[in-house]
Amino acid sequence: MSFRPLGHQIVSVKPIPVPAPGRGIDLQVKVTAPQAGQKLPVIVFSHGNAWSMDGYGSLVDRWAAAGFIVVQPTHLDSHRNAIGWDDPRFPTIWRVRIADLHAVLDNLGDILAQAHLETRADRESIAVVGHSWGAQTAGAVLGARVLDADGVPGEDFSHSAVSAGALIAATGSGDALTPFAAENLAFMRPDFSSMSTPALVVAGGRDQSQLSTRGPEWFTDAYHLSPAPKSLLTLTEAEHTMGGIAGDRVAETTDEDPARVALVADAISAYLRAALGLDDAEWTALGAGTEDGDGTWSIAGK
Repeated sequence: MSFRPLGHQIVSVKPIPVPAPGRGIDLQVKVTAPQAGQKLPVIVFSHGNAWSMDGYGSLVDRWAAAGFIVVQPTHLDSHRNAIGWDDPRFPTIWRVRIADLHAVLDNLGDILAQAHLETRADRESIAVVGHSWGAQTAGAVLGARVLDADGVPGEDFSHSAVSAGALIAATGSGDALTPFAAENLAFMRPDFSSMSTPALVVAGGRDQSQLSTRGPEWFTDAYHLSPAPKSLLTLTEAEHTMGGIAGDRVAETTDEDPARVALVADAISAYLRAALGLDDAEWTALGAGTEDGDGTWSIAGK
């Protein structure tokens, strides 16, 4: 797969307020889009723990250059809100995160209007994407649920406006949590059996979570344990940040690789175009490339 250069001019607008009653801290989003073009599909992106709408520029800029409008909320767990794991609000943040995505989707028309994009967006082509904790958040909007202590699936948080998604380094099954995670992060018990919305799962072959007793295959559960149609992109040498998708040279990027970041970004945009019924040429070409590739990545589907 050849990576497109960032030749299309893009523009970002921030902060845009979004109504979120009872949240305690105002919900704000950043919108990034190409300067030109019509019928632009929309990605709502959920960041990983502690990040904000200002992170993940390498992904977001490539998606916008590829013709997507990208909406990035700042969740409560962002460092800028100073809510740590010992904060009494932390155990319920996973629910607030999901509510944030619902608020964005429910108020998308107003958000697009404030970004002067209301006449250029394709409101019938909406996807959600997330990384790490954001992947679990996005997964809930795609139909995944959280199991309680007795293994009973919880509330259905799916949203009818969403037609496809992509989960990057998504939390695996809860039976593999470390004692610390099991005691303090009870929401990390996803049930993927109800996640029926088409989605691409992106996993790193060297992603070893400190919260799981299993190896990197833990991050493929969202693919293996969910109903079709699903696709799985595995990057053989990737760790949790997939080469640095959250930001270049940030402390948590232990496998810095700009080409890998470009692959993740372009693979997701290609998949979403196909899943949204817009254009499947790039995704078909990427799949064909796995047959004669160099072994650094692979794609599976069901």
